[in-house]
Order: sequence, then C-alpha cells, then structure tokens
Amino acid sequence: MTTFEQFNLPKSLQKAIDELNFVHPTPIQEKSFSVIMSGRDVMGIAQTGTGKTLAYLLPLLKQWQFTGSDLPKIIVLVPTRELVVQVVEEIEKLTKYLSIRTLGVYGGVNINTQKKNIYEGLDIVVGTPGRIMDLSLDNVLRFDNVQKLVIDEFDEILNLGFRSQLTSILVMLKNKRQNILFSATMTEEVDEILDEFFNFPEEVSLAPSGTPLEQIQQSAIAVPNFLTKINILKHWLHQNESMSRLLVFVNSKRLADYTLELIEEEFPEQFGTIHSNKSQNYRLNTMELFQNGTLRGLITTDIMARGLDITDITHVINLQLPEIPEQYIHRIGRTGRADKDGIAISLIAPKEEELQLSIEELMDFEIPMLQIPEDVKIEERKLEFEKDRIKIKKSVKRADEERGPAFHEKKDKNKKVNLGGPSKRNPRKTKPTNRAAERKKASKKKRK
Repeated sequence: MTTFEQFNLPKSLQKAIDELNFVHPTPIQEKSFSVIMSGRDVMGIAQTGTGKTLAYLLPLLKQWQFTGSDLPKIIVLVPTRELVVQVVEEIEKLTKYLSIRTLGVYGGVNINTQKKNIYEGLDIVVGTPGRIMDLSLDNVLRFDNVQKLVIDEFDEILNLGFRSQLTSILVMLKNKRQNILFSATMTEEVDEILDEFFNFPEEVSLAPSGTPLEQIQQSAIAVPNFLTKINILKHWLHQNESMSRLLVFVNSKRLADYTLELIEEEFPEQFGTIHSNKSQNYRLNTMELFQNGTLRGLITTDIMARGLDITDITHVINLQLPEIPEQYIHRIGRTGRADKDGIAISLIAPKEEELQLSIEELMDFEIPMLQIPEDVKIEERKLEFEKDRIKIKKSVKRADEERGPAFHEKKDKNKKVNLGGPSKRNPRKTKPTNRAAERKKASKKKRK
C-alpha cells in the first residue's frame, strides 16, 4: 500500500504530514499527484469526501520555491465562505514548517481588512470568485506572478451563479500558468468553460459522479407529511444514542429555521442551523461548536453539502430530497469519510417519489425502504408548502349574442367618440377675453 513517504516530500512538509497522522494517500491523492507534478493542466473528477484538498495541495507545496515577491503565486477558488476557511486551515497545517503566507478572502466581512492583509504580502490566496473579483477590480489583488490556479468544486461554483466572475478572473490571469480543476460532476457548463479557457486538461477520474460511496449505508422511509418527519427524527434522537453527530438537510432557509424551532422544543441547545441568511460570524461560530462536539447536530441547506470536511459525522438525515439528483450524492458524502462507515436516511413524502426515482437512476442503486417506527405519531396537518394549490379557473366571457339588450345599449354608447371636456364638445365662438389688455385700455381712458 502506498504511503506519503513514497511521494518524496520535503522534510518540512513530511514532518507536518506525520504530525497529522496521515500515512496512506487516498486514491484521488495517489492518482493525481504525478499528473499535477508534471505541470500539465488537470481535470480531477472525484466524489466529495475523497481527499481532494490534499490531492492538489501536496504536489503544489512540494514544488514550492521561495521568491522575494509579495504578490500571490497560487490562487485557489472555492464556492463558499466556509470552504475558504477550511482550505486555509488545511494549508496552515501543512505549511507549519514552511515560510508561506496564506490569506482567505470572502464576502460578508470588511473588505478593507482584507485589502490591508494583501498589501502586507502573501503567497497563496484562497477565496470565493466574487470577493477575488472585487479585490482585483480595486487593483489591490494583482495576478502578475500567479503560476498555479486551482478551482475546487468547479461544478458547484457554476451552480451558485459565479460564471461571470470566474470567466472574468480567467481573462485577467496570464496564459503561462498551470490549471488544476476538481469537480464532483461533469456538466455541460463545466465542459463549455474547459473548451474555452483550458488547454486539453488531463482527466483524472476516481469514479462516475453518480456512484454512491460504498461505506455509506443508505435507507429511506415513506412519510405522509413534514411534521411526521419531525416526529420520526425526535424519536430517533431519544432512542438512538449513536446519533451523536448529525447533519439534517432541508431545501429552504425558512424551513431550516422552523425545523430548528421544532427540534429545540425537546432538545434545547443541542442543534444549530447554517444557511446563507446567517451572518458570517454566526456561521463560523456554529461550525466551531459542531466541530468541537458542543452541538449534537446541524440543520442546514445544500450550502453544507459540498466541500466541507467535518469529521466523524455519524448520520445524514434528508428531511427533504434535493431537487437536483447529484446533490443527494454530495449530501450523503458528508458521512462515511476517510474510510469510516456512515448512515444516510431519507424521509420521503408522496410528492418526492419522482425525485427518489431520479436519484436511484443516477446511482443505479435502489435505496432500501424501511417502515415508520411504531411509536411515532402520524400527523394529519400539512404545512403550507405541502398543500395542493387549487387552481381557480378564469370565467369565460359570454359571447355578445348571449348578452341582454341592456349590455348592447351600453356598448353602443361607449362607441361614441369622446371629445374630452365640455369646452371641446361646445367650443367657444369668440376668442377669450384678454383681461390685461382691457385693464390697460381702461387706465388710458381714466388718465384722459
């Protein structure tokens, strides 16, 4: 079995690897190492949770050479603020014994602080496309010395609507650079960007994008409505102590907040929620509380489905299935990481059955179905988003011949030409009196 020592890393980098207790590279790390070291453009296709971050960081850090410039040599683009923080942490761990300055930039915080840090000099910048673009347009972040560009979670960056910022950044970068791209799926939009901006990148593929991770035990339960889903989740939390670190997924920010309210009724201060309406400080603090074990679980949207490496998640619970089948793979990939076993359970309402079929078709795998636990109360009430919307048919106007004589009499009147107000209907026969002229004439007579 391959070990990291076989990569012939510099002693300072190998020492940091040893202290992190990393011994054996993951398959994507092993397959992509020599390709990235060759200097060619690389397109890595690998599922979430397979160790993509180290797959590009290790060869880049092995090639690192000190220069006296204060401008960045490596740019790493990622889709979310949380992922920026995580990648920066990984770089800082690996460069513990290297003199490398790293900065993470993202929106939602004071841009002036980030500008000040850039002016002080840096070697690696990790950021979201939006904030990288803002800093470059202000002529604060310059790309003159960029030698390596990494785009991580390529497909998710495009899904989140960053295409214009991404293409603008690519136009501003110099042509002589190495591009290292990682994506969980190959979409048409990803293909278009590859064709336009990159020179035949060599593909390193670990598995088809729809392949479920083998160490994740999947199951599903047919549930009539959302409130019954909440009852099932509460039942599991009471009965199953092994549910110690959960990620609970829903499809909207409002529903994430509402779910937290319902869960906190019986499990106060054990859960948090993360979505894009929460402030940056709140999101980072909640993540830290979950990482250190203070919180038992997080209720979130698909913002947490990609890229983030949270250790030892025992269960992923889908209170709603995602509308995009590939997103299901990313969600369940939050558990079963680093060769550990994980459990993913989906609670499926009648309206979600078609989504379930699409997911199973993508994976070429039929999710085993379980029964609702006996002690769970089946609710009758549906929330507003679950109710069938009644379509009101617009009344069809009757044909003129079906209408009565009063209608036709009024209709004929309306056909008359409207000449405007009374003055237009009865125009004056004489010119209007000029009062100023009359007053002037009267004044002359008086003087005489």
